[in-house]
Amino acid sequence: MRRHLFAALGLAAALALTVAACGGATTPSPAPATASPAAPASAAPASVAPAGGDAVTIAGFVFDPATLTVKVGATVTWTNKDSASHTVAWVDGSQGSGSLTSGGAPYSRTFDTPGTFAYACGIHPAMKGTVVVAP
Repeated sequence: MRRHLFAALGLAAALALTVAACGGATTPSPAPATASPAAPASAAPASVAPAGGDAVTIAGFVFDPATLTVKVGATVTWTNKDSASHTVAWVDGSQGSGSLTSGGAPYSRTFDTPGTFAYACGIHPAMKGTVVVAP
C-alpha cells in the first residue's frame, strides 16, 4: 500500500513539474498554496516529526531527506551545505527561498495545512523533494 502511495505521489509531482515547466514564465508569480488531501493515517510513514520543526539538508546536489513527513504546524528549515547555490522552488508556484548559498542563511516554511507539497531546485531542476503534512 505504501509503495503505491509513494508511486502516486511521485507521479503527481512529476506531472506538476511538467505542467509548471510548460507555462513559459521564467519566474512563477506567487499563488496561494494548494495541497492534495493527506493520506489516511494508516498509510503515513512512522517517522512523523512533531509540530515545531524539522530540517532538510542540501548536499551532493540532493535534498536530504527527499521526502519529509511532518505534522500540521511544523516549521521545516532547508540548509545548503553544497558549494553551489540552490533554491527551494514550490511546484504550486507559492513563494520559494530565493538563492541559498553554502554557509548562508537557511530557508524556513511553516505548514499550516495538511497535504503534499512538492518542490525542486530552480537552478538544478533534477533536484526534487516533497513535504507531506499530516493532520
